[in-house]
Parts: sequence; C-alpha cells; structure tokens
Amino acid sequence: MVAFDIFNNNAFSTTSLMAAIEKVPFQPQFLGSLGLFEDMGVLTEGVWIEERSGVLNLIQTSPRGAPLAQRTTEKRAARGFMTPRLAKADTIRASEIQGIRAMGSENELMEAQAEVARRLSGPTGLMAELEMTNEYHRLGAIQGILLDADGSTLYNFFTEFGVSQPTEIAFDLTGANAAGTTVGAPEKLRPFIQQQVVRPMTRAAQGLLTTASRIIGLCGDSFYDDIRSHGDVRQTYLNQQAAASLRDGTAFDQFDYGGVTWVNYRGTDDNSTVAIGVDKVKFFFRNAPGLFKRALSPGEFFDVVNQKGRPVYPKIIPDNERQIKVDIEVYSYPLHICTRPATLYSGKRGS
Repeated sequence: MVAFDIFNNNAFSTTSLMAAIEKVPFQPQFLGSLGLFEDMGVLTEGVWIEERSGVLNLIQTSPRGAPLAQRTTEKRAARGFMTPRLAKADTIRASEIQGIRAMGSENELMEAQAEVARRLSGPTGLMAELEMTNEYHRLGAIQGILLDADGSTLYNFFTEFGVSQPTEIAFDLTGANAAGTTVGAPEKLRPFIQQQVVRPMTRAAQGLLTTASRIIGLCGDSFYDDIRSHGDVRQTYLNQQAAASLRDGTAFDQFDYGGVTWVNYRGTDDNSTVAIGVDKVKFFFRNAPGLFKRALSPGEFFDVVNQKGRPVYPKIIPDNERQIKVDIEVYSYPLHICTRPATLYSGKRGS
C-alpha cells in the first residue's frame, strides 16, 4: 500500500470517492452457451468442406433372370474456405499508471500487472471483445450469412453450397394467424408453424437429426412479445402448472410451443451491434451433429508452427529495452460454418 496526499494531485488520481462505478456493457453469449459449434483445429489457413449428395431411389420391378439396374453413386463436391483473422491490440504506457490510484481505492497505486490483466481479460478487455465477435459470427452462421464487423459479407453459405435461401415467413399474428375468438375454436398458429417451419426444416436436414434435435426460434423483442401473448399459446398453457409463468415478466425468456423453443434473444445494449431485428425470428436446429462447425487455423507465430489451431492466442509483449510500455495483443483465426444452410429459416412479424 502506497500512501499519498489526496489533496495535492490530479482529481482522478486523488479525489476521495463515495464509490467506484465501472459501467460494463452486457455481453451477448446465448449462442455460445448452446454449444452449437463443433471445434475443428486445423493445420492450414483454409479448410475444405466435402459434401456427398445421397439420394434414395425406388427400385423398379424386373423379370427374374433380367439384368440388374445399377446403383447410382452419390455425387461429391468439395468447397474451400479461408479462415478469417481476428486480431486486436492495446498498449499500456508507464506514464498512464504513474501515481494513479487503484479503481475503488483512495490510497493504493494502480499496479501494472493488474492493469494488464484488466485490459486483457476484464469485462471490457480484448478477450471480451473477441468473445462478442465470436457471438456475432455465430449469429451470422445460424442465418447462413457470415458478416464482418463493418457489415460486409465474408461468406454467404447459401451461395457457397448452391442452395436457395428459404423465403422469409410472414407471421400475421393479428390477422390470418390470429387465435379464434370462440370457446373451443381450433388452433391456427400451431398448424401454421408445422406447415411453414417444422416440416420443411426437418425435410431439409436430410437425415441429419437425432431424437435430441430441437428447433430454436431466436426472436427479436416485438416478435417475441406478440407470439408469447398469442391466444393459442396462452390457451395451451392455461391448464398446466406452467400457466403461472404467463403472469411473469417475459423479457429475454423462452417457452416451448408447436415443436419450437422460442427465445427472446438478448443482444448488445444498443440492440443493434449484435442483435435480432425487433420484428424478426431466426430458426435453426440445436443438437444436430455436424450442422455447425468452427474451424480454427493456427497462429502466425514460430512457437505454434505445425500445430493445430486453438481458439485464441494472447500475447503480452513488454518493452524490455526502454521499459516504457507493454503491448497486449490477441489473435484468433475462427471460421463459423453452417454445413446445411437449407435448414435455416426465418420469419417476420406482420403480413
């Protein structure tokens, strides 16, 4: 502990505070928490995705003794992708921390080691920025279009795999898909979801699914509020113990209905940088082996030559000659891929 006169120094360094308040923005990580993406460490800067298009054919009857029809071999195709490079740096200079008190303290100088750790792995450090970028890339991959930070397209997986992007589904929740007004009226919303979402997505998966597979509907705020309060959904829950949840707040919550888990996605605090449009919903499968992958290329450093890629390469580079500064750097080389973009559906609120 280093004591100093709190009255004769710069206000930031010396003024006694009632409390230290550090605003930390919310970091979206829902998609990361699902474990959707299977990591593949690779030895190269690019990866190849091989596709085998299998088709089951009906067997035509034939007379006994006649020549047999020959099975058609599946077509194979391989597509190459380069892994993007995510890298960012920060620099701490000795002059920045000279005589500066520690956050929340009136009489302790900020230690260089603690400041390095904060800027590397703190709530707003480089590692946090990298994780938010990973979530942004996951969000792009589950929509079939991987975007860069500036909004430009890195990869359009619909184009890359030669499939048509499914047409956005209109959920007219107050019109054509509105709940019936009479007692015992048949549901409209559930069959609509089955016809427009569940069945076509399941068919597009082409045998990829398991009994644990589940459709997730990632919703923007307004879409979620409307479908959560839809009469058909409420009627489904009224006779269940879960009916109590209808009285609770629903922001950033989730519920099951019609074979879909509907999730109010919480993005960044500006509801823009990493977010689902307020009137939108994005559908994808969870627990579908091989559907989502993350290729990790190796770092560009001698100490990792000929090693498989890892999720992140942090570097702390001190100025050993002059002792003036410390450079902090993080590098990552991930490619988030959807191998079956035909399974990715989307919807909107309204007609």
